[in-house]
Amino acid sequence: MTNALVDDNVDNLDEIAKLLDALRPWHRDLVIVGGWAHRLYRFHDKAARPPYQAVRTRDADLAFGSHAPLMGDIGAALKAANFHEVLSGEHTPPISEYRLGDEKGGFYAEFLAPLRGNGQRRGGRSDVTMARAGITAQLLKHLDLLVQSPWILRLDTEDVPIAAPAEVMLPNPVNFIAQKLLIQKYRKPEKRPQDILYIHDTLELFGGELELLKSTWRDDVRPTLTSATARTVEKLCQTHFGTVTDVIRNAARIPQDRVLTPERLQATCAYGLDEIFAR
Repeated sequence: MTNALVDDNVDNLDEIAKLLDALRPWHRDLVIVGGWAHRLYRFHDKAARPPYQAVRTRDADLAFGSHAPLMGDIGAALKAANFHEVLSGEHTPPISEYRLGDEKGGFYAEFLAPLRGNGQRRGGRSDVTMARAGITAQLLKHLDLLVQSPWILRLDTEDVPIAAPAEVMLPNPVNFIAQKLLIQKYRKPEKRPQDILYIHDTLELFGGELELLKSTWRDDVRPTLTSATARTVEKLCQTHFGTVTDVIRNAARIPQDRVLTPERLQATCAYGLDEIFAR
């Protein structure tokens, strides 16, 4: 995932369109997560689309829950759309990327599912991948939050150059932010600033809907979590945004088309998160 910035109307919108067209039979089974969820939030009717550009990401992450039906063969559909599978690692099944065309540095898709347990099978073997519907998915901590109570986004051909309008699923912003908070300690240091920027920009996108986000946390999300996990999310708001940190300073340096100071980023996040998660 790069830190480059792109305009919403150019660059790899063509590639995400090809992916979404290939996956039409599974739009209600798969949730678009990660950086592409954040980019597509801009097309939601509750979002206040900002004047600055979105953070670019080369990879599209698609998640599904443990009980998603996933009928048919997703792998075959991707192959028919000119995606090819690239395997890596020593896991069984191996980690897979589904690349569009032959360009190594180009667009690719990955599939994700929630990790249950500690990621190990009996005998000490790793259990962090799974095979479903002709594709391989990586199993990740806290991913269940992203597939819980997703929002439906209607995309028109004017938004993204897809063959016909489509309804896709995105994590609701509260779960998106909560998951970003929970995974910070598992992320590589170079990835943490970008996640902080995603939180900031998501709060700006939905700043006019803080009451809705607060009620979503209080009534829909928090009751489904263990009390320990819910308290952890609420505590992490202060941990990560109570003061200006080096991670926040690095996050503020990422955008190239706007002036974003560390102090402003920290204050915006501290205020927004307090409005949503404070009890």
